[in-house]
Amino acid sequence: MSEAARALLHRLERLRTSVAALVAARSADDPTAGDPLRGLYISPETATRIVNAPAPQLPAPDGPFTPEPGDRLTAVAAGFGLTVLDELILLAALAPDVDRRFEQLYGYLNDDVGRRRASVALALELAGTGSYDPVARGRLHPAAPLVDGGLIVVEDEDRPLPGRALRVPERVVAHLLGDDTLDGQLGDARVELLAPVPGDESATADGLAARIAHSPRPVAVHLRERRAGSGADAVTAALRGAGRPVLHHRPERAEAATARLLLREARLRGAGTAVVVELPQDQPGPYVRELAAGDVTVVFAGTEPYDPGWAPDAGLLALEDTAAETAPLAAWSEELPSYEGDLADAVGPYRLGAGQVRRAARGARALAGFEGVPVGLGHVQKSARLLSAPLLDKHARRVRPAVGFGDLVLPDEPLALLHELAGRARHRDRVLGEWRLRTGGGRGRGVVALFAGDSGTGKTLAAEVVAGELGLDLYVVDLSSVVDKYVGETEKNLERIFSEADRTDSVLLFDEADAVFGKRSEVKSSHDRYANLESAYLLQRLEAFDGIAVLTTNLRANIDEAFTRRLDLVVDFPFPDVELRATLWRACLAGVPQEAGLEAELDACAKEFELAGGAVRSAAVTAGYLAAGRGSPVTAEDVRTGARREYVKSGRLVPGVGAAWTP
Repeated sequence: MSEAARALLHRLERLRTSVAALVAARSADDPTAGDPLRGLYISPETATRIVNAPAPQLPAPDGPFTPEPGDRLTAVAAGFGLTVLDELILLAALAPDVDRRFEQLYGYLNDDVGRRRASVALALELAGTGSYDPVARGRLHPAAPLVDGGLIVVEDEDRPLPGRALRVPERVVAHLLGDDTLDGQLGDARVELLAPVPGDESATADGLAARIAHSPRPVAVHLRERRAGSGADAVTAALRGAGRPVLHHRPERAEAATARLLLREARLRGAGTAVVVELPQDQPGPYVRELAAGDVTVVFAGTEPYDPGWAPDAGLLALEDTAAETAPLAAWSEELPSYEGDLADAVGPYRLGAGQVRRAARGARALAGFEGVPVGLGHVQKSARLLSAPLLDKHARRVRPAVGFGDLVLPDEPLALLHELAGRARHRDRVLGEWRLRTGGGRGRGVVALFAGDSGTGKTLAAEVVAGELGLDLYVVDLSSVVDKYVGETEKNLERIFSEADRTDSVLLFDEADAVFGKRSEVKSSHDRYANLESAYLLQRLEAFDGIAVLTTNLRANIDEAFTRRLDLVVDFPFPDVELRATLWRACLAGVPQEAGLEAELDACAKEFELAGGAVRSAAVTAGYLAAGRGSPVTAEDVRTGARREYVKSGRLVPGVGAAWTP
């Protein structure tokens, strides 16, 4: 038996003495005391006795009570601000939940064998007062600590207060008996109990998080994060490093009922327990008001700005998250000390907080252990990508990159610019953050590039290559789900995309970007004015963008010059010359069985047919299907047939033929 259970039973034995005295007093002048049907009906004699009986006066137990070691009721009273009267009421209410003998005794004292819990009148009588005492009745008011704190539930709302039953939730009874298991209702609500990790100095590195963790008194803080979860993770780590348990809540919806359960759990566990909440975006006002009680350290973290209307009287501190201002390379190095290679280069594209880094590193180690190999670049990228995957599927199509720079056939200049684009994405935190090369005006740390060139020159492929090089997913924005005929809806859809891309790690691709990033025009009608408003919104949003975006266009001249000024890089994709076209043909057919002497034919096709890379690939696919249909290797005629069909598709004259060739 635990010390807590032993101490509680000692208290209940003391209560049983009071109950026995009350039973003796009731039965002494009760003519129906021996009636086996007592409590099932009220006889005239019983009614007369009730009318003539004086008001009950039972003194409280004599002498001061000295709690035994492990007594949790005293600690609960301190944590919830209970009075001595509150303690006695709580003890009387929970007695049947621990010792079933009280059920029968309470049934007798309630004059109803079916009512085996303490009524309000009975609990107050056992506490030495009665339901005639306004102060005693006030201890069961909805705003009183016993009820408001969730320690007691006053049932039977249709009855008068003295006859209402008192119930103690099972979580409270279990805690008083020594059970520290998390409330099952909180587990269902996505609450995690995190034990303290004292002595973890790395967890308290961030100054703001350390100040919250070591505050001499409970504080309520709203922490606005640059990235979802980064600030919450930093504060959680700091609190645990300071030796404090943390209740970490990631609610799908912010409900006041869950906040009350959280507050009760924190108070039951003691003054050092803190609550860290990753706030959702759906009207968290009632939740915040309920949880910001002032006697428990509570940190509300979220990307949305603080709204004073949430809890105007709570005295919340509105602070900005500083944990994401610098790249957490130290946390990566600490978690992966044996990583072979340039760790800074591998993790540069990921903007994760310290806590997220630790989870990603654990995932990378587990994945490498499963494969039986040392932790490598692929393990780190896969684990980090899972933590930072955006939720853009409604407005964008996800592409898991499966190509690299070896698959690109481009001149040296655009190839070098693509490498520079990947480098900018990796090192932006160092250059714009540590080296302070970011301009003012609220400009973000985003990397935005424009890929310009004719159709089929490799712009989309290049975006996929850059994403694959960075270990990120590519999201191709679906313009049909973004552009809306109603005024203002297009901007709302774009804002959802930009906001999600800001908070997570991915490469955003706006294919055919001139549809939304086109030039502004002179206002001649209301349509022109609203179109210009859309462009103005995009100009402002690009300034504050924190993610990685690629715009592609076939006509660079259609892009507004104001957008061009905000671009980090402009990469021109030239139409391939003869040498590049020959290389493209060989690259597309590299894995295909070929007849002898096909190399010379590929050089001839490169000279005769002026095709871009996309058209060359389509022609190679056609040649492959023709060969597969015959069950033989690809021949020169297959290649020429594919090239001619691409000419016909574009409406061009086939070389060596007087008119458009028809297959």
